[in-house]
Amino acid sequence: MAKGMTKSEVLNAIAEKVGKSRKEVAEFMEALVGVAYAETKNSGEFTIPGLGKLLKKHREARMGRNPATGEQIRIAAKTVVKFRVAKAAKDSIL
Repeated sequence: MAKGMTKSEVLNAIAEKVGKSRKEVAEFMEALVGVAYAETKNSGEFTIPGLGKLLKKHREARMGRNPATGEQIRIAAKTVVKFRVAKAAKDSIL
């Protein structure tokens, strides 16, 4: 399986595409990530149009099974973050 781009490669590609410096692109990306984290934490979702949506979901406690021993165990309730890919992204990639 092919390896994805590194952070440095992504920054260089975006900087070249938009005609900005790598430092400006890095600052923008850090700001975008910070806003995404804060908004998802506060409101439960953050949308990047054309790419997808970060969602904060609460999972209820449930019963599970230890695969090694077959013993039933209780899995505690927890909050998880999911990413739902936008239809436009699916259509352009597939």
